[in-house]
Amino acid sequence: MSKLTIAGIRRENQFSPNHIGNDAAIFSLTVQHLRDLGCEVNEYIESDLIIHNFEETAIFNMVRNWTSIHKLQQMEDQGYTVINSGYGIENCTREKMTRLLMSNNISHPASLILPTDEDPTAALENAGFYNCWIKRGDFHAIHREDVTYVRNPEEAKTILKEYAIRGIKTAVVNEHLVGDLVKFYGVTGTDFFYWFYPSNQHHSKFGLEQINGTAKGIPFDDSKLQQLCSQAAEVLNIHIYGGDCIISDDGSIRLIDFNDWPSFAPCRDEAAPLIARRIYNLISK
Repeated sequence: MSKLTIAGIRRENQFSPNHIGNDAAIFSLTVQHLRDLGCEVNEYIESDLIIHNFEETAIFNMVRNWTSIHKLQQMEDQGYTVINSGYGIENCTREKMTRLLMSNNISHPASLILPTDEDPTAALENAGFYNCWIKRGDFHAIHREDVTYVRNPEEAKTILKEYAIRGIKTAVVNEHLVGDLVKFYGVTGTDFFYWFYPSNQHHSKFGLEQINGTAKGIPFDDSKLQQLCSQAAEVLNIHIYGGDCIISDDGSIRLIDFNDWPSFAPCRDEAAPLIARRIYNLISK
């Protein structure tokens, strides 16, 4: 039987803020485990998507560049198998993610989507948002200001102006939730699910976890968290995922972020073989 030949596409470094090594590590381990499964894996970088004609009909990727995402979508439309889907990657950009999670009744903070070139004061006051999070609507966080905690409408106005100057047209505004911040990783079609308190492991991209402080260990049902994440992954159309949630004092769970293929840094050795097996099974179908 001939080997499965797969293309693997690494993430550009600019899209791995403070996690370049971690993102590279999970990609390399996944490649290793796919080869252990008997696959031939050809490795590429994101820019190769634009200049290379792919003979491989199956692709796994960690891309984030818009040009790369759109190219993956075109390839999917032409019959390529792409994991994570280019459409799924786009669904994880902030505004689309927020709209999809809320419209599908996935537990999530109360949120607004606002234009960045207008005064947000009235909208924030009407919503009762004073302490809240301002997040760029068009993409993932690349710069520290792309996700910003604000304490009043004046601070929000300043952040929105900065976004407008940068050409970011919309912002997502989430109510601030008090409780324990939990980070999680998962792989669909497997039993793999890992969660932890980033405050206890000093795991951070921009240090924003400090806002919620050290986790108190509020009791919650982790099977419900896994089920909630599985539902979100299905809605967003991704298989390899991670994100963040807040556990409130009553044990309720609300997702505040959901990402396509994060670093899996605290659990990469356990996750990589299952990521590889999931890719193998999806391609084999």
